[in-house]
Amino acid sequence: MQLVFILEQVLNGLLIGVQYLLIALGLSLIFSLGGIVNLAHGAFYAIGAYLTVMLTPTIGFGGALVASPLLVAVLGLVIERFLLRRFYRGDPTLGLLLTFGLAMVAEQALRMAFGAAPLPYGIPSWLRGQVFIGDLIYSRYRLSILVVALACVGGLWLLLTRTNFGRVVRAGVQNPDMVAALGISLRPYMTAVVTIAVGLAALAGTMMAPVTGVHPAMGAEILTFAFVVVVIGGLGSFWGVVFAALIVGVVRGLTAYAYPPATEAAVYGLMVLVLLLRPRGLFGEQIARFE
Repeated sequence: MQLVFILEQVLNGLLIGVQYLLIALGLSLIFSLGGIVNLAHGAFYAIGAYLTVMLTPTIGFGGALVASPLLVAVLGLVIERFLLRRFYRGDPTLGLLLTFGLAMVAEQALRMAFGAAPLPYGIPSWLRGQVFIGDLIYSRYRLSILVVALACVGGLWLLLTRTNFGRVVRAGVQNPDMVAALGISLRPYMTAVVTIAVGLAALAGTMMAPVTGVHPAMGAEILTFAFVVVVIGGLGSFWGVVFAALIVGVVRGLTAYAYPPATEAAVYGLMVLVLLLRPRGLFGEQIARFE
């Protein structure tokens, strides 16, 4: 029974890991291609959760699961077009300050619109219940989150490795000057990358709303750990971020079982250890600035 309980904690850790993963992949792509550290990425996660609460009474959770990420992705497209695009060639500090300001505005706007208190949001009735795997009993909804998140990661990997769009994006990450010399503008690709990244963050917020609750500061809380995942995995590495998210999730799950007060400290300790041994991260690559 103890082994079953430990396995349950590992699965709970993986659930947290895929939550970080959907956000960290977007952070890594935006920085690798555009050179902007997007501190507003957590805000899109929170907005996705709030939109889910608003849309569910009208179109149900299934509809909100599709509509919320799409609406937030459109918001990300508008922000990229009128704000972020101005800072691709500029001082990275300016982009950092811009996205920090956007994050603050978004959080305060949510407080003004919905209040500071958390909003209750339950698991949809058709996803309630447990799944029995031998002696292991696990939540059907949590298992569904794992499946959807892994499907999204697989789809993004296929987009980046099996399409012309992905080839240009990967080339832009590795050598933007060469891409420009070939007469290819990276700006429309950057717009698409931001849109996809923001949509994934909103999807994570939609799926995690019944698990973690919905409150204005939820974006800021998760963003810190998403950055930890990016640092551990290494900028510019798709699989580095994937493995780092899963490792961080498992470390959190096992630490919560062994010694709960040290849960967050264990994650930061892991980051420090990786930085000491490999400052670029587990699979980090050399990144050229966006031009």
